[in-house]
Amino acid sequence: MGVYRVITINLDKAKNIAHDKRRVARSVEFAPLDIKATIPAEAQTAEAARQAIRDKYATMQTAIDDATTVEQIKSAMPQENT
Repeated sequence: MGVYRVITINLDKAKNIAHDKRRVARSVEFAPLDIKATIPAEAQTAEAARQAIRDKYATMQTAIDDATTVEQIKSAMPQENT
């Protein structure tokens, strides 16, 4: 006869946390390309790679925004290297 507690997750706050993590992951991927984009011989290749990263994270952003469950948010998040 214990006391049962229900854990309620605020989905809006969970989405904000997910977006913060998404932004950090995107910044990490952009960092080496930011330098290459300033080198004329590598600028075009770097910009193409940067656009691919933008597209990847735009899709992720939409998936997080459209999520209706915590599981959907988790599945939309970038996978951490462990």
